[in-house]
Amino acid sequence: MFALLATQLGSLVAPAYACGCGAMVPDGFSRIGVARETSVVRWDGRTEQIVMRFTVGGDAKRAAWIMPVPSRAGVELGDPDLIPELGRLTRPESKTRTYFWPRDRDWPFSSGRLDGAGAAQPGAPSVGVVGRERLGDFDVARLTATDPNALGEWLESNDFKLPDRLAAELKPYVDRKWEYVAVRLAPREQGATLGGELDPLRISFASDRLVYPMRLSRLAKSAQALGLYVLADHRMELASPIGGAAPEVTFAGTVTPQGSLAEFTGSAAPVFLTAIDQRFPDPSRIDGDHELRATAKDTPFRRVVYRDELLTAGGVPVWSLTVAGALVVVAGTAVTLLSVRRSRRRRPPTAATEPLAD
Repeated sequence: MFALLATQLGSLVAPAYACGCGAMVPDGFSRIGVARETSVVRWDGRTEQIVMRFTVGGDAKRAAWIMPVPSRAGVELGDPDLIPELGRLTRPESKTRTYFWPRDRDWPFSSGRLDGAGAAQPGAPSVGVVGRERLGDFDVARLTATDPNALGEWLESNDFKLPDRLAAELKPYVDRKWEYVAVRLAPREQGATLGGELDPLRISFASDRLVYPMRLSRLAKSAQALGLYVLADHRMELASPIGGAAPEVTFAGTVTPQGSLAEFTGSAAPVFLTAIDQRFPDPSRIDGDHELRATAKDTPFRRVVYRDELLTAGGVPVWSLTVAGALVVVAGTAVTLLSVRRSRRRRPPTAATEPLAD
């Protein structure tokens, strides 16, 4: 048995930071913040797999995190190359578009730049330890609980106290007979603090619907950011924003798995990938877990990032050539008109002739 969630509660208590998939709590009076959570979700209609990676900051040397899951879960380290690979697959398409007239950063307005870059069974113990593993920088326990108070008592009996608010938020999961993945984050290097991108964790469990636990994030003290890569047979969408900003689809399309992605999906067969970003400016408004469903059509989408450039010809701005050409035409016309006018002034008068007599 080992400590899962760590915080020393007293007259001064370090705030509990939540992340998009559960709750993360630092030890003692140290602080930890989850700046962003990125997860890959794979669902085949029966089994769900989640690979998650946290980007954290703060001064905590240890922290603990808990994630509710609808059924018995398996936990292992995830492939660190998976999320970067999906990032490359879904990066925006880059296009260049030109503009004619100079802008603020173009000559003559600047220094001369020509571009515009820019389930527990009855009778079972109230809390059960299903398994325990050491995975890299993580100690992982898989728990069952039929009573939220018993879960809190178990944690407290192991020298850690579950914050009251977090215990209350676990009750809906206990009522639905969900289980829990509890993780202690402790760097193997003595004295090291938790910071930057942590090793990814891979969690798998049986599920007849695609769910992503989010309810515990309502305890977060600062705005949360969530990035989801969803791999399924069809394009997927969030059934509800659950109190966050409107989700933004940043990519949707069929991809052919290779490398880390093929290893994750277990096949090189094409799969539909949907990338979704969502922000939670006020986490206290989160009112449930994410459920995802197939959209009516598998409409592909890719973001386009435009790079604006000043229209040039041979390295010279076309607007300047046009203006110069116009000035030449105006000057030429003026010279022509002036020449005609002068020639008229210099022409001698024509002598008058008298009519001939009969």
